Amino acid sequence: MLGQYILIASTLASAVVGFLVVYNNLNSVIHRLYALLTASFIILSLANYFSLVPSPEQPFYVRTVMTATTVGIYLLYILVTVLKNPTKPLRRIAYVFAVFTAIVAIIDYTPFLFSEVIAASPAQPVAAPGFLLYALHFVGLAVVSLVILIRGAMFSTGKHAMQYKLVLLGIIPIVFFAPLTGFIFPLMFQNSSLIVLTPVYTLFFVICVGYAMIKHGLFDIKLAAVRSAAYVFSLLSLGLIYYAMAYVVSVTLFSGQTASSVSVNPANIALALVLAFIFQPIKHFFDRLTDSIFYKDRYQIDDFFARFSELLASTTDLRGLLERASQEITDTFKTEHTFFWLYYSNGVKHHMSAGTPQHNRLPPSDVDLLDDMFTANKSGTIVLTDMLPDASAVRRMLISHKITLVMSLKHAGNTIGYVFLGELKSGPYTKRDLKVLTTVSDELIIAIQNALSVHEIKEINATLQQRIDVATKELRSSNAQLRHIDEVKDEFISMASHQLRTPLTSIKGYLSMVLEGDMGNVTPQQETVLKEAFNSSERMVRLISDFLNVSRLQTGKFLVEYHPTDLGSVVEQETNSLRLIAEAHNIKLSVKVPKKTLPIIELDEAKVRQVIMNFIDNAIYYSRPETTITVSLEQIDDELAFVVADTGIGVPVEEQAKLFHKFFRATNARKQRPDGTGVGLFLAKKVITAHGGKMIFSSTEGKGSKFGFRIPVDTSKKRTQINEA
Repeated sequence: MLGQYILIASTLASAVVGFLVVYNNLNSVIHRLYALLTASFIILSLANYFSLVPSPEQPFYVRTVMTATTVGIYLLYILVTVLKNPTKPLRRIAYVFAVFTAIVAIIDYTPFLFSEVIAASPAQPVAAPGFLLYALHFVGLAVVSLVILIRGAMFSTGKHAMQYKLVLLGIIPIVFFAPLTGFIFPLMFQNSSLIVLTPVYTLFFVICVGYAMIKHGLFDIKLAAVRSAAYVFSLLSLGLIYYAMAYVVSVTLFSGQTASSVSVNPANIALALVLAFIFQPIKHFFDRLTDSIFYKDRYQIDDFFARFSELLASTTDLRGLLERASQEITDTFKTEHTFFWLYYSNGVKHHMSAGTPQHNRLPPSDVDLLDDMFTANKSGTIVLTDMLPDASAVRRMLISHKITLVMSLKHAGNTIGYVFLGELKSGPYTKRDLKVLTTVSDELIIAIQNALSVHEIKEINATLQQRIDVATKELRSSNAQLRHIDEVKDEFISMASHQLRTPLTSIKGYLSMVLEGDMGNVTPQQETVLKEAFNSSERMVRLISDFLNVSRLQTGKFLVEYHPTDLGSVVEQETNSLRLIAEAHNIKLSVKVPKKTLPIIELDEAKVRQVIMNFIDNAIYYSRPETTITVSLEQIDDELAFVVADTGIGVPVEEQAKLFHKFFRATNARKQRPDGTGVGLFLAKKVITAHGGKMIFSSTEGKGSKFGFRIPVDTSKKRTQINEA
């Protein structure tokens, strides 16, 4: 009786699991292999049971047991070979074993295996020479299968290692205990009493594989198995409820008679209707119960979508977005880690990697392998590492980084990055998981594109700011160098001016003595030459004076000293002093100073005299021969206006704005008078401004210019300190 129970339990369990496996994926090689292996176990268990009963067919059942074992051990070998990678082609040795298996299976039904099978309980087979070939086939395939499983358990990680270990544990009784109790003991010790345990071995294998399926994702039939369990529990519960209620009704209504008539009476029909109504609630209860046991970590899709959408809309900070999205995916799917790899460009191609803490960081060369794979193979959006060939460089790379799933992110046909997910803690990725990830990918890409745009703008701004800082630093350095050069130049001008001024004063004095006849009579020709030399020395003295004034202005020593001055007398004196030079250039000076007494004003006579002399001197040098220069001074309201008007070369319009800048000279002026310095007008403006006055200037190129100034009669109210700027 116990043997029957064992046989029934083993057969039903193997049949249910085999059906669920092959039904879950009819196209999978590994699923079909397991279904065939399960069928061979069922045949083995049934034939083994009938081989224990003496009958004319007993020898046939014994040989069927041997054949089922022969085929089963080969299918087991093929199963463990393709367990890790079902898409990998079989090696040639597998086809050699297939031919070997076919030969042994044929021998199993001939006297070459057993010369005689003595009918008994249990049967007593007599081994023939072919039994050695059978044993060699079984032991060889069993050893190879064990080696593959042991290596897989040692060198795999995570759920794959547990799958190998559980399958290894399940086949140990089949390859070790089954030969002992089914062949060695009956043949060598004529003890066949333990053959009845063969279904126990197959049942143990089914239990181990079932646990590997539910707990560690082997064959990915967890949902089907759990739902089947819920249906079985529901039907068992309904059966118990039916018999309990039927018993109570029969005892109550029919005086304890539980005859077969109860099954057709109205009360029993009512019970059946009640059971039909309560079936769904009971099933729903067991669905929730099995979900709480097997899917305690299962997520709600709608809740995940809502949280993820809110997260994507909450920030435009790219790194923060990627890190928060990675953490949400990790928490929801229960992955070991999640991280992103993104491409972006702000003129130069860059990448960013961000995700959960301590995530693996891929070098660009590894990502290039993914780019090549998705481009060359036109792969879909999601790639699972286990589905890649063993020889694939991408597979080896992903395994080295503990990556189980890769989802590409594409925008407008271009790959902008990838999402990398580690192994699930609760089993393999299901079709449900892949569908959820595919669904959120579009929204994720839009959010990443928005954040990328903001990130690239920030990077451009940072780069520009960095460049501005560098340029500013360089400009400051250059400016400091220019200031130093300017200071050195000013020091040189000051030193040279002082050193030149003394000998020039002596030269001018000696020339004056000669012209006045202190050294004897001077011929007219000598007088002309000496006057030219004297005028040149005068001009040199004025140039040196200008340079000294510029130097003093730089060092803050250019001070204005105010004294009561008759500006009309100053104008007449300076004009008279320059008449000789004007006559030398065949130019006439016309002076217009009011005969009435002009007010005496407070000013620095020496510096204003220098300004007047500079304006007249410039007019002489830049005017054409046989022209007249008009020098005028008049009072306009509470100001004195001094103007020098000429009909000379004028100043180009585009250069007039810079005319009063230090060392600036107009283009036509440099051609007319190459020896000018460009400091006279600069100093004139400084002096007049310090007196509270304003410059007068107008010019037309080729027709002449007007230079002058306005000074208030009461300068004390508008005086300012002269500075270099």
